[in-house]
Amino acid sequence: MFDKILIANRGEIAVRIIRTCKKLGIGTVAVYSEEDARSLYVKMADEAAFLGGARPIESYLNKQKIIDAALNSNCQAIHPGYGFLSENAEFCKLTSDAGLVFVGPSPAAIAAMGDKIVSKNMAIKAGVPTVPGHNRPVADIDEAIVQADSIGYPVLLKPAAGGGGKGMRIVYDKDGIEDALSACKKETIKSFGDDQIFVERYIAAPRHVEIQIIADNHGNVVYLVERECSIQRRYQKIIEETPSVAVDELLREKMGKLACGFAREAGYTNVGTVEFILDSNKNFYFLEMNTRLQVEHPVTEMVTGLDLVELQLKIASGEPLGMQQKDCRFSGWAIEARICAEDPSMGFMPSTGIVTRYFEPRGKKVRVDSGIQAGSMIGVYYDSLLAKIICHAETREDALAILTNALNGYHIEGFATNLNFVNAVINHHIFIEGDISTDFIKKYMDAPKLKPVVNIEHLHHAAIAAALVYHNKKDLIRLSLKPMAAHVGVTATLKDSYHYIVKGGDDVFDLIVRGDQESKKWEITVDGVEYKVVTPKFEFYRRRLSLKINGKDHMLRMQNRGNFVKAAYCGICRTYEIYSPREWELASFMPESIKRVAQNILVSSMPGMIVEVKVEPGEMVHRGQQLVIIESMKMESGVASQCDAKVSEILVSAGQPVETGDILIKFSET
Repeated sequence: MFDKILIANRGEIAVRIIRTCKKLGIGTVAVYSEEDARSLYVKMADEAAFLGGARPIESYLNKQKIIDAALNSNCQAIHPGYGFLSENAEFCKLTSDAGLVFVGPSPAAIAAMGDKIVSKNMAIKAGVPTVPGHNRPVADIDEAIVQADSIGYPVLLKPAAGGGGKGMRIVYDKDGIEDALSACKKETIKSFGDDQIFVERYIAAPRHVEIQIIADNHGNVVYLVERECSIQRRYQKIIEETPSVAVDELLREKMGKLACGFAREAGYTNVGTVEFILDSNKNFYFLEMNTRLQVEHPVTEMVTGLDLVELQLKIASGEPLGMQQKDCRFSGWAIEARICAEDPSMGFMPSTGIVTRYFEPRGKKVRVDSGIQAGSMIGVYYDSLLAKIICHAETREDALAILTNALNGYHIEGFATNLNFVNAVINHHIFIEGDISTDFIKKYMDAPKLKPVVNIEHLHHAAIAAALVYHNKKDLIRLSLKPMAAHVGVTATLKDSYHYIVKGGDDVFDLIVRGDQESKKWEITVDGVEYKVVTPKFEFYRRRLSLKINGKDHMLRMQNRGNFVKAAYCGICRTYEIYSPREWELASFMPESIKRVAQNILVSSMPGMIVEVKVEPGEMVHRGQQLVIIESMKMESGVASQCDAKVSEILVSAGQPVETGDILIKFSET
């Protein structure tokens, strides 16, 4: 086994690798950029090596700097984690040439799996079902039309290189081919330095199911239980679970054996993942093979008891696998939620800032893989992934309940995250039923096109919590005034019940509150539905509230600001206003505020770096037209005009950093 390794990555995966190395007694060297100098993983590592500037090309993508850091630190191996250089065949070869061990497969295997056309042909040779289509890149638009016509619409245009959904377009008819092919080529050349595009049939609303394989250098290959990764946004996963509700033992064995056969055909070693799409008839098709540790690997670890990072290191050091297929068993159900710095209400746009408050959920069946802490700075240069919450139980229902409660009590404040969104996903009745596919978010959660169905009991629970926080604050005020009332000769009377109108967003609830803080027992009626509630001692500076409602424990995240109480629970996030019936009657006469959007300027909707300005001064633009492209957290997004106007002044240029709200363009006519 190695004495010391260098981790060529950052954030939560670097923390994850360090933990296994500490368990095995392996020394660790972290690498860091200017942006990450005070990061958690740098503090946890035994040693740290500075790479350079915040931009990845100056640090985490600088191959030679990383190899030099490993050699100067007397490391024997480099673990690439995922992302950055983890699937870079050239980096793998340079590492080996320098006398170091690359913790992963060979350069040849990485290169073959990184080329979608080569890997698809290899899958066909290994007898793995593939999506109908052509296995060579199109030369021009005419060939693309011929291929699409022969396959049948809709078709999917895919880049031969790269992944993550970049350079992919769905085309529904012949008229859309030319524009889609042009856009694909531009995007893939920019992302991967390769403009080869191929055409295959588009499988509508499939499930994304993957098989974890492990292969050593002695010819042993095994597969583990599948992972369901269908809940995605922008082709990126946010909820993963194992096993899949759609896979039975027979299908699991068939997919697993084919995945192992494919790995042997590719000459693959170490940990890898063969990804499939599964249609409504349970036909499965090869998608790609990832030649690294997957982000979602913890769910597999939770149900198998294996440490995949430990296995990676043992295989890389030359040890045999030490297990056969009959030894690969699993127990229970595990579900993972990825927590990202992004704003779901703004199309999942990246979000940046400083973590001002941080508290992780705890519990025997709860695991948190995180790279942040209070005070961590989240910038625009790296991936938006902050942490992963993984929960394990005997059944899917219990695992979902544990994950829901963990997310209810998870605090990350200082900027927008998808924390409430992922909680809303796992509490959606369709997800609970297990009827999911890769278009789940678009179909059921894509606001403002539709309002997600929310459990009425969850809405009642959140309203109860907000009302109790408000009521107990008012109660403290009433108690503080009692001595004064006695002094001036007024007899204080205590009411048996209190009536409140609780408004949160479009929801309005009528509540009757009976009980007191001394006994901590309450009877609360919400729109005629009765609940028995037990509360803790109220401490208003705390941000978590634990309530026992009708005998069951519930956790909520709370913020108390004057007469407003913010509650987050099971994906519901509302700022509640609490009124007495008389106050509610008066409030109905108050005018509503109107939010006006300035029509003469275009402002940045996110922090980031200007990639391209697509217009010139004097040019007429129309509403919805993309005028500026901004890169943030490895994602490019367009900023569209909100009006028909003429461009009078452009205030930014390519390469310039901007913050949310910065003025990009001024218009002279609207």
